[in-house]
Amino acid sequence: MSNSSSPLHRSDAFCAKYGLKLPILLAPMAGACPATLSIALANSGGMGALGALMSEPPAIHAWVQEFRSKSCGPFQMNTWIPDPLPSRDPAAETAMRAFLAAWGPPVAPTAGDAVPPDFRAQCEVFLQERPTAVSSIMGLFPPELVNRFKESGIAWFATATTLAEARRAQAAGADAIIAQGYEAGGHRGSFDPAAAERQSVGLFALLPRLADHLDVPIIAAGGIGDGRGVAATLILGASAAMVGTAFFRCPEARTHLAWADALDQLEPEDTTLTRAFTGRLGRAVATDFVKAAASQRAPAAAPYPVQRGLTAPMKQAGATANDYHRMQAWAGQSAAMAKPVAAGILVTDMWECARQFL
Repeated sequence: MSNSSSPLHRSDAFCAKYGLKLPILLAPMAGACPATLSIALANSGGMGALGALMSEPPAIHAWVQEFRSKSCGPFQMNTWIPDPLPSRDPAAETAMRAFLAAWGPPVAPTAGDAVPPDFRAQCEVFLQERPTAVSSIMGLFPPELVNRFKESGIAWFATATTLAEARRAQAAGADAIIAQGYEAGGHRGSFDPAAAERQSVGLFALLPRLADHLDVPIIAAGGIGDGRGVAATLILGASAAMVGTAFFRCPEARTHLAWADALDQLEPEDTTLTRAFTGRLGRAVATDFVKAAASQRAPAAAPYPVQRGLTAPMKQAGATANDYHRMQAWAGQSAAMAKPVAAGILVTDMWECARQFL
C-alpha cells in the first residue's frame, strides 16, 4: 500500500499483514525487554520484541519459550549488524580506565577485550524460532541471510536514520523500514558510526522524506510516548509506531527502580546523546557521569565494543547501589510520558487516543 494513502488504511493493512490488532510495536531494547513486557503488548494487540544483542543462543531460545508459553501474538527479534574489529589504543584505554576508577571499582586491563555474542549464531536461532519479523540496526543483513529469512516466512524490518540508508535497505529486500528519529532512546542506528552525530534527524523531518520516496511500509520510532505521537506519525506517512521508553515504568518491563524513577517527569532536554557507555552514540539520561564524560577534561570514548567492556564494572556497581548516575540509563526525549501502569492498558489507551485524531 502506498505511503501516501490514508493513515488508517495504511495502519489497517500493516496490522492485517503482521497479525496485529493495533499498529504499535515494542522497540527491541537489548537488556531491557523481558518476555513479560512483550507478552503484555502482544496479548493486547501489539507486537512484542527481543533486543538480542547481548543474548547468547540459549537465552534467546529461553525468551521465545517464555513468550510462546503465554502468548500466540506476533514478535520481532533484533540484533546489530557487526562493526569491523575496532582499532585498539592501549594508552587511550589506560586513560579511560583511570577516569572510570573515579566512578566505580578499578577497571581491569582486560575489560576492553569483551565481545558481543556471535552474530551468525544469533541469526541461526532466529531462523530456528521463526518470529514474525527480524529487525536490523547499524546496517543491513547479508543477502544470504535475507534470502533465508524470506524462505522461512520471516519478515525483515530494517532500521534507517536517513533516506539514503532507507533506500539501501529497501533495495536489499527489507519488508519495512524503521525510521529512527533523533529523539529515540538508546543507540542510534546509523550505518556509519562516525556519521551518527551529523545524521541526527528528527522524526518529523525524517518521516515525510521517507514516505515520499519509499514503496515499503514505514515504522516510526523516536519520541513517541502517547496516542498523539502515534497519530502524528501515521499522518506523516508511517504505517505503524514503535515505542520503547514509554513502557519502561510499566511493571512488566522490570526496569531497575532507580532507572525507572529517573524517568518520572524527565524533561526532553535532560536526555542527551553520548558515546560514554559503549563507544556507539546513544541517547540516555544526562546523568552526572554522562556530563562528566562530555567535559573537555575527560578522555574520548573507546570504540565499540571496547568502551562497553570498560564501563561494565561502573554500571554494575551503580545498579547494585541504586545509583542511576552510574547506570546505563537509556531514555528517549518522551521519557516523561512513561507511566507506572500495566503495559496492556498503556498500549490500548495509546491506540484509542490516536484513533480520535485519525
